[in-house]
Order: sequence, then C-alpha cells, then structure tokens
Amino acid sequence: QVQLVESGGGLVQAGGSLRLSCVASGRSFSSTYAMGWFRQAPGKERELVAAITWTGGTYYADSVKGRFTISRDNAKNTVPLQLNSLAPEDTAVYFCAARRRSPWAVNRSEYDYWGQGTQVTVSS
Repeated sequence: QVQLVESGGGLVQAGGSLRLSCVASGRSFSSTYAMGWFRQAPGKERELVAAITWTGGTYYADSVKGRFTISRDNAKNTVPLQLNSLAPEDTAVYFCAARRRSPWAVNRSEYDYWGQGTQVTVSS
C-alpha cells in the first residue's frame, strides 16, 4: 500500500507564491515511481499540471510553464511543487499522484495512488 499526503495549500493574493509538498510512504512505494501534481477547480475536470520521473525528467502543462516547478527528493520520498506568480485561475484543489511505471502520464487513470488534496485559493 502507498499513502500520499499533500500539504502547503492556503490562501494567497494574486502574484504570490506557495510551496506544496507531497510525502509518499508505505511498504509498496518505490522511488522509481513517476509522480504528478494534478488540480481540480470547481466545475472543471482534474488536470495534470506537472509531473516528474524518478530520474528527474519533467512535464508541465502550458498554463503553468515558467511559473510552477516540480522536483523530487527520492531519498526522502518527497515531491514539492513550487507555485509562483499565482493567479485566481490557479485556484483549485491540488492532488499528488503516483504512477507505478516510471514514465509520467497525462491521463489521471494511469496513476495508481492519490492523496486527498490540498486547497489553493488565489484572491484577486
């Protein structure tokens, strides 16, 4: 079993920054898993915003390129997501996800484990 716990969400004004963190644990977790951050805004589908392979290859959605940065610490099983230059459109619940296969994927159905999410709210 794998458990993912997100933290770091909160309220921030437009132009501000937040740093989210995902901590993975459990006997089944492997550092070779690909990790992703998704978000879901009210009335919208859950979408991948950033992903990273165990070797450090990254993917970013066009909407967050240049503003968000994903990284990972395999020794500590943590995957932070730095969110800069936040805008109200970034308001959503942000979810951490893990994929057993090393390559990242954009389809949420291809991820095997999910955290409960952390709320990010950006005020205008």
